[in-house]
Amino acid sequence: MRRDIFLKSLAALAAAGALPLSARAASNLKMMIPANPGGGWDSTGRALGKALQDAGVASAVTYENKGGAAGAIGLAQFVNASKGDGHALMVMGAVMLGGIITGKPPVSLTQATPIARLTSEYNVFVLPAQSPLKSMKDVIDQMKKDPGSVKWGGGSRGSTEHIAAAMIAREVGVDPSKINYVPFRGGGEATAAILGGNVTVGGSGYSEFQQYIEAGKMRAIGVTSPTRLKGVNVPTLKEQGINVELGNWRGVYGAPGISADQRKALTGMVLKAVKSKAWAEALEKNKWTPAVMAGAEFDEFVDREFAGLRATMVKAGMI
Repeated sequence: MRRDIFLKSLAALAAAGALPLSARAASNLKMMIPANPGGGWDSTGRALGKALQDAGVASAVTYENKGGAAGAIGLAQFVNASKGDGHALMVMGAVMLGGIITGKPPVSLTQATPIARLTSEYNVFVLPAQSPLKSMKDVIDQMKKDPGSVKWGGGSRGSTEHIAAAMIAREVGVDPSKINYVPFRGGGEATAAILGGNVTVGGSGYSEFQQYIEAGKMRAIGVTSPTRLKGVNVPTLKEQGINVELGNWRGVYGAPGISADQRKALTGMVLKAVKSKAWAEALEKNKWTPAVMAGAEFDEFVDREFAGLRATMVKAGMI
């Protein structure tokens, strides 16, 4: 076949969508971020979008934020509007699983297509700089006197910080059902509430609060990691005699009903992206731990996480 005829045929196939993603030129991708701007899912989605472009597998990435109900509102829109779309991705993670367990939304994560786990991160609890409380011990002493007087602020109900707050209460002898947890649709809203003194103590991934901790606007009082975070001088809860350890993770899913080839192509694109310079810079900046996992291994991991989180929440008295 003459080269010019071959190229015209290839172009026609690409235009018709008959070629798999991996065989086409860099694609325009859509990223659903099921949270309001300013939080961990938002920063993860935008960092991944930049990495996809840096790796040369996406020519452009558009973003849509749709917060609420631990990601269930964004999930519903993604499931209903993106069926069969091999150019669509959605950020998700442990928070979404917890929200599904507690909220029982009408849509299911099983309707979407697993692509990859990306990062792991532990939560940090902080106090507003002007708070009369100075430590986790102060928080616990206040909670023992009057559980409702301590407002815990963080992500949606069922988020890892919500689960951790319930676990802390249980460990120190306070009825977890009596904790006063204030959920927010995104990290930006939670941060504003903490800085404004509208909640007693806030929880989230360290990267979301880092700049405020370093600027002295928030006081970090404990992390949910087994050991201290690298380069971060904040005591673990276990160091403080509270036997609570809880990790968070984030990943991406594809649209419902995509073909095996489309899933394979999207997975390949994401795996190339996480090897890019842009992604390495995002890991360093946000102090995320790389935790890449894809394929059947990721499918099985999500199933185990659902079961493990449900057991943890039952133990903490949340369900």
